[in-house]
Amino acid sequence: MDTSLFRALIDPAILFFFFGLFAGIIRSNLAIPEQIAKFLSLYLLVAVGYKGGVGMATSGFSTSMALALTAAMILAFIIPVYSFAVLRKRLNPFDAAAISATYGSVSAVTFITAIAFVEKQAVPYGGYMTVALVLMESPAIIMAVLLANFVRAKSSVATAGTGAGEGVSIKKVLHEAFTDGAHLLLLGALLIGYITGTSGKAALDPFLTSIQKGMLLFFLLEMGLLVARRARGMQLNGPFLAVFAIAIPLVNAVFAATIAHVFGLSLGDAFLLTVLAASASYIVVPAVVRYAIPEANASLYFGMSLAVTFPFNIIIGIPLYFFVIKHIWGVP
Repeated sequence: MDTSLFRALIDPAILFFFFGLFAGIIRSNLAIPEQIAKFLSLYLLVAVGYKGGVGMATSGFSTSMALALTAAMILAFIIPVYSFAVLRKRLNPFDAAAISATYGSVSAVTFITAIAFVEKQAVPYGGYMTVALVLMESPAIIMAVLLANFVRAKSSVATAGTGAGEGVSIKKVLHEAFTDGAHLLLLGALLIGYITGTSGKAALDPFLTSIQKGMLLFFLLEMGLLVARRARGMQLNGPFLAVFAIAIPLVNAVFAATIAHVFGLSLGDAFLLTVLAASASYIVVPAVVRYAIPEANASLYFGMSLAVTFPFNIIIGIPLYFFVIKHIWGVP
């Protein structure tokens, strides 16, 4: 009997996430200072981006890289479209556009956790998957802004002083997205890792490898506390959005795994692509969408992605996706 699902749940980092949830639920005063939590986030972005850049420098440009990045772009453009079509039946178009952007984009923390998981399984993956993480941020935002602008033009709901205007410049939205601190740091670390290659990695290896698991442990503890705090005040206006926040990652995971199989991606690349597609942004996209679609209710798209989808993927999704893909790929 395959016990990978069970082994994933007894990983120290995941157990500390559980512990953070528990501490938050019982309203403990346990807390990680804000500046330390921010440092942990910055450290993990640097570590993942840098190692991804080194991996690209080592492997070079290949057919596998081209296929993986093409698959990522297909997912990033299509997921917001069908998500919007489903959400529009139950929500106003602005909330539907904002939520579709959130779920069409990706979560860097979920991706980092997935990398730690796949490395624990000793499954190789391409460093270019970090590029896929970066590439999948913007298409979802573009699609959401186009949808919102279309709705504004069609319904003529914009009024002076609301901040809605006749439309929002995609150029300005992209500037907001790419200059976001987390996104920019990831890009910079990726580029520096690519330039310095294996010699740079050897010099930084103790910092980037030896302590990364411990940093992730503390960060997931903080995320558990944050999710518990956010979940208490979250209003999803009925069960539909709660169900959507769990169902759509599964749908997106099936879509991604299918494309990965058709494109002939390796097990590691297919798994990471599936995790990216199944994740939802709660950092970059909400920050940009709040400006780009001010008519949308921020508590909905932020609460769904952070308080429902993120813990679902960390606790259940990541080991489940790996378990299924491993069997589809025929790996014992």
